Amino acid sequence: MALFLDIFGYLSVVLRGLTLLAQSFTIGGLAFQLLLLRPLQAELSAEAIIVGKRGQRLLRLSAFGWFAIVLAALAVNMAALTGTLELSLGEAAGADFARSGFAVAACALGIAWLARTGHWGRARAIMLVALVGLALAMQLNLTHAASRLDVRWPLLAADFLHMLGAGIWIGGLPYFLLALNGCRSKDDQRRIGRRYSLMSMASVAAIVLGGTIMAMAYLGSFAAIYGTAYGVMTSAKVAMLLMLLALGAGNFLAVERLRRRDPAAPLLRMKRFVEVELGIGLTVLLTAGSLTSLPPGIDLSQDRLSWSEIVERATPQWPRLSSPSVDQLTISQLQAKIDAADAQRVTAPQAYVPGEGVILPRSAADIAWSEYNHHWAGIFVVLIGVLALIERFSWGRWARHWPLLFLVMAAFLFFRADEMAWPLGPIGFWASWRDPEVAQHRLFVVLIILFGLFEWRVRLRGQHAGRAALVFPLTVAAGGALLLTHSHAIANIKDQLLIEMSHTPLALCGLTAGWARWLEVRMDGRISRAAAWVWPVAFVLVGLILLDYREA
Repeated sequence: MALFLDIFGYLSVVLRGLTLLAQSFTIGGLAFQLLLLRPLQAELSAEAIIVGKRGQRLLRLSAFGWFAIVLAALAVNMAALTGTLELSLGEAAGADFARSGFAVAACALGIAWLARTGHWGRARAIMLVALVGLALAMQLNLTHAASRLDVRWPLLAADFLHMLGAGIWIGGLPYFLLALNGCRSKDDQRRIGRRYSLMSMASVAAIVLGGTIMAMAYLGSFAAIYGTAYGVMTSAKVAMLLMLLALGAGNFLAVERLRRRDPAAPLLRMKRFVEVELGIGLTVLLTAGSLTSLPPGIDLSQDRLSWSEIVERATPQWPRLSSPSVDQLTISQLQAKIDAADAQRVTAPQAYVPGEGVILPRSAADIAWSEYNHHWAGIFVVLIGVLALIERFSWGRWARHWPLLFLVMAAFLFFRADEMAWPLGPIGFWASWRDPEVAQHRLFVVLIILFGLFEWRVRLRGQHAGRAALVFPLTVAAGGALLLTHSHAIANIKDQLLIEMSHTPLALCGLTAGWARWLEVRMDGRISRAAAWVWPVAFVLVGLILLDYREA
């Protein structure tokens, strides 16, 4: 139970994000069937009808996934409740969140059963819509809106609009991509593209309207945008929404050219933009899951960051290139005192227990250790970005081995990221995994090694790299998404919030780099050439942010 409670916070955030993903894919699939394929059925070819049946199978799979993830989240939360409050399983099952969760799971299972392939009559369609509506209504009981004592109903309606809009637009993207890849007829592509474009515009309006109402209610002031963790994460969601809108605008123009029967309509560009839209959309939903773990900014009136504190922390300084020794760190010194005091005992207690959730004391040496790690990581990333830019020139082919720097950086981070864990600290390798922060650091190291090796192989093989070229952009984008879904402190602690404010632009630059590289690999012509310059610049920005990282 102790190990489970150590990782409960992060696990619940991940499960919430996965729930929103499955929920959105279910809503998007249902909307694609009922609002797009069904009205156009008489005008579409037999090929499009086959695509529709594939979409029904994906819809059923999404609904089953929604059912399974909701049950998993219920099991996790009920286990935490029974383990900490000594409640019986029946008492935990009677909690409001459990009843709402069971209702959502039942609705998802009903959708999966009703969405089987074949003709949908009007009665089945009405039942499917009713189950989605009921599931969203039950989901509202698990949101911030349900806990408000004032202006509750407007917030519930805004949250409903927000989730519905995100489901139709972002959740509909895989079905739209399935249709674009499966329909070869220009007429099918034109009709489907036009109808989906209209659906997306209506969904964006719902998202913006609902999001604006919630932002005004949950933030309350401009100062909460930059002064609280909730405001910072909301700003990240807005930034990604702007990315999605830019891609959506490009696709809208492509659809209009298709509608005018322009023979030069950029269908390939539209497909690739939809792929990137889908990737960023998934990150938005995962970020939304992380946002639900934070208290609204309006409820945190104390210990907010001021603008002057942010400016002071962000003012560039010379990076720290020397490190204190492990013996100078607070925990090492505290452990030494405990060992000395308990020298007569068989075993001395540990000064630090992985994952215990206690905020450890920090000295100047601890801060210097962390800043040293970030600054050297920044040097590696800046070098990678600069060498990738040099490779773009005819005289710079020698720089194509830059991915090997990732392996050096991974080794550096493995040894330095967690000073109290093996191999530098007294905590064993497996025991250290109890700490969610250590687990996330190790996962990042694995990701760095993976995309370093694969990208080096791509650079050596050039145009013959095949699908291996996709590992690098997907890994970079996944790293950005993980940064946005890491666990947050519930308390609005200024030092931790200042650190998080540096993580957010890192994540956004990582997303930009990953999906720009995806466009470079997946496209040709002007967009591919532009993307080939964008992602190395984004890497340089990541490195510069790391070089300016400070904790005091």
